[in-house]
Amino acid sequence: MQTHQVRKAVIPAAGFGTRLFPATKVVKKELFPIIDRDGRAKPVIMAIVEEAVNAGIEEVGIVVQKCDRTLFEAFFQASPPAELFNKLSPQNQEYSHYIQELGQRITILTQEDQEGFGHAVFCAREWVKDEPFLLMLGDHLYASDDETSCASQILDVYRQVSQSVIGLRVTPAEVIHHYGCASGTWQKSGSILSITQLIEKPSLEYARQHLHMDAMNDDQFLSVFGMYILQPKIFDYLEGNINSNIRERGEFQLTSCLERLRQEEGMMGYVVKGQCFDTGLPDVYRQTMLDFRHAAHPSGDLEL
Repeated sequence: MQTHQVRKAVIPAAGFGTRLFPATKVVKKELFPIIDRDGRAKPVIMAIVEEAVNAGIEEVGIVVQKCDRTLFEAFFQASPPAELFNKLSPQNQEYSHYIQELGQRITILTQEDQEGFGHAVFCAREWVKDEPFLLMLGDHLYASDDETSCASQILDVYRQVSQSVIGLRVTPAEVIHHYGCASGTWQKSGSILSITQLIEKPSLEYARQHLHMDAMNDDQFLSVFGMYILQPKIFDYLEGNINSNIRERGEFQLTSCLERLRQEEGMMGYVVKGQCFDTGLPDVYRQTMLDFRHAAHPSGDLEL
């Protein structure tokens, strides 16, 4: 029996960050700084965790490389050295305590071998157990267009439909070959759709023939927003691909398993009222530093 409550979020953060080399030789891309609306510098991963917990998520699992486990644990769960802590302003000392309280909700999981995004998600199986879960990307930031956060929006849709939900965004034709894309039948025009096809990085020709949605311009399509709520059956399909060594572009990917989940259980799409910032590319990261602070609605620190 499927539960309607989503308690856990999974954030894969085990990539090498090759597109941000050589900076990622010394700093994990998930720990790159961004500036929030309050002017506070924080690592990308913390903003993602706050997005989840602010939406009501109780526990967060972060999937990292084995060698990075202590790094992430130290950030979320350890006190700063006394000599540093004593030099902090009273506000930042309080914020330090807040980070540790937030860390009580976080479990650091490991991906022994870097075998792709789908494999990283699969590494959370034992921790997730038989529950639906929120999946967020470790290098994406989210900013809502209104007072309801992006994660809260997609959780609200899941409570309505009781099926896996993929967050989507309207994307211009010239860049859809960079993204996973979806099409389907509108259940609520411009907002909620029953997905009939998922495909990774389609050509523009294919998109024009197969992915166009009613009530959208000819040069616009729906691409993945970087936020999902998935039923635990996804782990069975990931396990099948891993055991059978079924790879795409040399790695175990998620999209083909999402398509199987859609075929077996059905899947909804939701056009998120918000923006998604991919910090994994140099130019996009630079633009995020400029735009994110002003795009994000204030939510305040969590009451933990």
